[in-house]
Amino acid sequence: MTAARRALTVDLAGPLWRTLPWRALAAAGTLGLLVAAVPLATGAEPAPWQTLLLLRGAALIGALGLAFLLDDPARHLTAPVPTPRLLRQALRVALVAPLAALWWTTVLLLTPSASRPPAGGVTLEALTVGALALAVAALAVRLTDEARPGPYVAASLLLTAVLAPLLAPEGWALFVQAGDPRWSAGHDRWAVLAVAVALAGAACGPEPLGRRAAR
Repeated sequence: MTAARRALTVDLAGPLWRTLPWRALAAAGTLGLLVAAVPLATGAEPAPWQTLLLLRGAALIGALGLAFLLDDPARHLTAPVPTPRLLRQALRVALVAPLAALWWTTVLLLTPSASRPPAGGVTLEALTVGALALAVAALAVRLTDEARPGPYVAASLLLTAVLAPLLAPEGWALFVQAGDPRWSAGHDRWAVLAVAVALAGAACGPEPLGRRAAR
């Protein structure tokens, strides 16, 4: 990256920070924390499978917030600018990533340690679901002219969350419990999915040449 490009990226950080969908992110973050804090608030001692279900639910809620991250009301005004859209999208993700990491750490700490599943595995699941939300958002931006595709992306993510446990091959073991012998092998597949989804999202970032030329 050239010095001029680095300076331009720094200059973009402030305006992008102000245009992030803070309401959606804050709503999803708050709801996710409340879900994770249910045992702490009620004094219950959940079984390991219940704690895992709470964490997976919190991860899905957080991903629903990320589904709105690429919403850009000024999208049609910024399309002709020299800064690539992929760079602008990556900067949005980079601005939110530290907050998301802090949020997920808090979610983990809110759940009872006695029944908490292995943090690495469940964090990989959360990372994959979040990456899927961003990839679908990037695809929606690439294929449509919608400035705020977040609601449609969130609906697609919810539908995927319902269908995935039903349609995923049994041998993949993506949604097993922490005590299941297939936990480790299943999370190897989660890692492959995370990489594949991240690459797909990055591939959707650049604006199509035909659309850019038309604008």
